[in-house]
Amino acid sequence: MIQFLHNSVTRFRRDPRILARIALGLLLLANLVMAAVVFKPWAASAADLERQVTSLGKQVRDRQAAIERLRALVSKIESARAEGDRFLGAYFMSRRTVSSTILEELQTLAQKAGIKEKEKAYVFEPIEGSDTLSMMSVTANYEGSFADLMQFLNLLDRSTRFLILDSLQAAPQQSGLTLNVGMKLHGFVRGEAGAAE
Repeated sequence: MIQFLHNSVTRFRRDPRILARIALGLLLLANLVMAAVVFKPWAASAADLERQVTSLGKQVRDRQAAIERLRALVSKIESARAEGDRFLGAYFMSRRTVSSTILEELQTLAQKAGIKEKEKAYVFEPIEGSDTLSMMSVTANYEGSFADLMQFLNLLDRSTRFLILDSLQAAPQQSGLTLNVGMKLHGFVRGEAGAAE
């Protein structure tokens, strides 16, 4: 075998045409490989390519529609955030002034309704899930007639402050003409929840 290889190498050195034929054969093989890569005879037919183009076009339209839906959603979220901020600014009072504002409001409404104020107390409670909002719970007692109470509740309902009536108890006094009224109200506060007043 070694002798055969030695003879072949010796023959290649003596006859350069054999070497040129081998080089031409290798170049022809390389050209055939490149032609196969460029023309892709195994590739899909024109109909298959048309279906791929149609499918890709549909995917592009679907993605564009999804993008438009997301843009609309982002716009709605920004609008809702702005509305929420306006609501908080209008109806949630500042932590520094909330107690005096609500107590003064209740006093003014009671005077307008002709109902007599008695003792009041308030506490601040955190709102679960928020670090900046809290609730002021006011427990207030009044004395007056049924008509005075109805007038007070009507004024409270029309108040520009965002106050929620949580509970109301009314019991007649011994005279029967006057009611003892106890109520619990909630107001909402912007600022640190649980901070000292």
